[in-house]
Amino acid sequence: MNLMYRSTRDSNQRVTASQAILQGLSSDGGLFVPESIPVFTKTMKELAGLDYRGLAYEVMKLFLTDYTQDELMDCINKAYDDKFDTPEIAPLKEAGQAYYLELFHGATIAFKDMALSILPHLLTKAAQKNNVQEEIVILTATSGDTGKAALSGFADVKGTKIIVFYPKDGVSVVQEKQMVTQKGDNTSVIAIRGNFDDAQTGVKEMFNNRELAARLKNSGYLFSSANSINIGRLIPQIVYYVYSYVCLYKKKLISEGEKINVVVPTGNFGNILAAYYAKELGIPIGKLICASNENKVLFDFFQTGRYDRNRDFILTESPSMDILVSSNLERLIYHIADQDSEKTNQFMKALASNGTYEITESMKAKLSDFVGGWASEAETREAIYKEYQQNGYVIDTHTAVAASVYSGYSKNTQDSTPAVIVSTASPYKFADSVLGALKIESIPTDDYEQAKLLQKVSDTKIPKAVEELRTAPVLHNRVCAIHEMQSVVEDILKII
Repeated sequence: MNLMYRSTRDSNQRVTASQAILQGLSSDGGLFVPESIPVFTKTMKELAGLDYRGLAYEVMKLFLTDYTQDELMDCINKAYDDKFDTPEIAPLKEAGQAYYLELFHGATIAFKDMALSILPHLLTKAAQKNNVQEEIVILTATSGDTGKAALSGFADVKGTKIIVFYPKDGVSVVQEKQMVTQKGDNTSVIAIRGNFDDAQTGVKEMFNNRELAARLKNSGYLFSSANSINIGRLIPQIVYYVYSYVCLYKKKLISEGEKINVVVPTGNFGNILAAYYAKELGIPIGKLICASNENKVLFDFFQTGRYDRNRDFILTESPSMDILVSSNLERLIYHIADQDSEKTNQFMKALASNGTYEITESMKAKLSDFVGGWASEAETREAIYKEYQQNGYVIDTHTAVAASVYSGYSKNTQDSTPAVIVSTASPYKFADSVLGALKIESIPTDDYEQAKLLQKVSDTKIPKAVEELRTAPVLHNRVCAIHEMQSVVEDILKII
């Protein structure tokens, strides 16, 4: 039987996995969630005999039930190929008291590659399965990493166009360069004069604009999303939590059934929600430690049960986490509300109109496996310095937020459960900030010279993605105001 998907805001909206991936966002503005979470039937010994691709199939076949085995394996083999610079795809490195799950070995040196390498293949197969004739337009907002990973994944994919919006002054130099130099006749990149939440809100408004949808259809287009609001982004992320547990088991660092904790630097909540789904799937995960930077809206939520985005937006050295509206939290709210779409819809309406909502005590009780923590800019820099001094291991600013939060958690709780810290980006992506945190004097202003210095300090190879930026020409230089986002899309697509 097919596992069906429902909207978080209207349970009557019920679709297959491929239809959910095609739509990206439900027509009522809700997010698609599986009607139930499947459970692994494979033993740990069986899983231990599989590589990353094999594990990906075992996870995805449980959620994407209207895809055939051949279709899924074709998507997986095309996604997890030699674009990753290591055969393990996601190496697990021991450093100090924790294990770092390195998710930055793909084409854009950030964790978004793990899901955005496969989403284009899932999406184009979904279009074929559902007899979609329109050209699919991927419309996406990014806080830095999703944009480049999506652009790289969809560049020149037949039957698609991709339009990415990013905050002009809210991403790193390398992140911006990666996007504005992106090749592909079907790619468009636009900077907005605003922050990520502005970009995300603008994109959501276009998805929910029925008049625009009708005009799109008349012009031969269909919107879909590459953000983690698309369930096709979220499900592949579950795989690497299963993989990390299996790796620890294979290396005899844990016994079968022994719990691990996971520590996830979190902005839009998709990455840690995937860990929650892995736990529901049957992987023995104990605590889900949600690490925030100074934009600590999620930390406050887990402390109080009250979500409140009415606060100053802080630009930090971990820009991919500079988010005040964590879209994927809506999925968790739906689950802990006993899949009550009406109640979830009320919360989301309150968030849209007042910027805040507060969950019930019974819902709060279902969050006991989550632990919120946050790190200041000074604590983040200190975590980078400490990890290097003690273990010779260099981490980026986002991973450092998680490392700092985990250090505080360990001291406060004395919890000795083995911990996996999710390393979401290469330090080369934020070389300036990392070198500063390492207290290196005379940091060059040129980003490639910074990369060369970081190579010397860390004794690691400069990633191909950084090497390629040296000579890449700028191909996208469009900038717009927030209120101009829709007109820019209409202009790109020549919609009448």
